Amino acid sequence: MSKFLRYILTHDVEVITFIVFLIVIAIAVARIVKGARQRSKDNRAPRLTVPATVIGKRMDVSTRKHPVAGDLSGAHGFSTTSSTTYYVSFEVKSGDRMELRVGGKEYGLLTKGDSGKLTFQGTRFLSFDRLEK
Repeated sequence: MSKFLRYILTHDVEVITFIVFLIVIAIAVARIVKGARQRSKDNRAPRLTVPATVIGKRMDVSTRKHPVAGDLSGAHGFSTTSSTTYYVSFEVKSGDRMELRVGGKEYGLLTKGDSGKLTFQGTRFLSFDRLEK
């Protein structure tokens, strides 16, 4: 039996812990790189202003539990935090549709059926100027 295999068999908890740690780090790095690439792509994209209509809205609420007092067992209870991400779907004159992430204020002000001028850069929402009815 090789020394490597013997080590793995006798130190399995440490090896598994190390592998899980590497996987967590790899996932974190991949998410950071993906976000940086998208931000760079959006920065290079032209700013466009096009006539558009709001065709839909949705929210994505994510909730996380955190142990109180740093006690990972939860013996002292948990505190809960939540965050909401807002999305609005637009349809432009050509019939193309796009869903853009917007801030809470914009989400609250926009209503399905609103028409106006949409300004965006890549996948980044910049503004929506509603036409008066």
